[in-house]
Amino acid sequence: MKLYAYVDGSCFGNPGEAGYGFVIQDSEGNPLEEQGVYIGRATNNIAEYSALIGCLDALIKYKPDEVTVYSDSQLLVNQINGDYAVKKDHLKELYSKVMHKINKLSAPVKIVHVLRDKNKKADSLARKAVLKKESITI
Repeated sequence: MKLYAYVDGSCFGNPGEAGYGFVIQDSEGNPLEEQGVYIGRATNNIAEYSALIGCLDALIKYKPDEVTVYSDSQLLVNQINGDYAVKKDHLKELYSKVMHKINKLSAPVKIVHVLRDKNKKADSLARKAVLKKESITI
């Protein structure tokens, strides 16, 4: 089964109150899972990485054959794809977690950059979680 996921982090201030959102869809665009998660005080990059980590955790239960993850964070996409070096220590730890979870999926995973307007649902879930200061599962 091929799955598609959209991830986004949200931060009100940088650092500031933060959260993330993700949407997992089947190959026909039907939503399988949608979450917004409040993570407290963090930077925007931590929120973006947390979104990918949370999404990868959720994807494991679906046992996909192939996954494409879309993010509007150029830093995240380029670091995971090996195009940018991960220089900051706190991001190195999160990068390692992402790579471990990708390996745990045992399926090819593509991380693709999209413009912000193609990532509205994940963004909305992230913002709602921060504003409510609680997690949301749909």
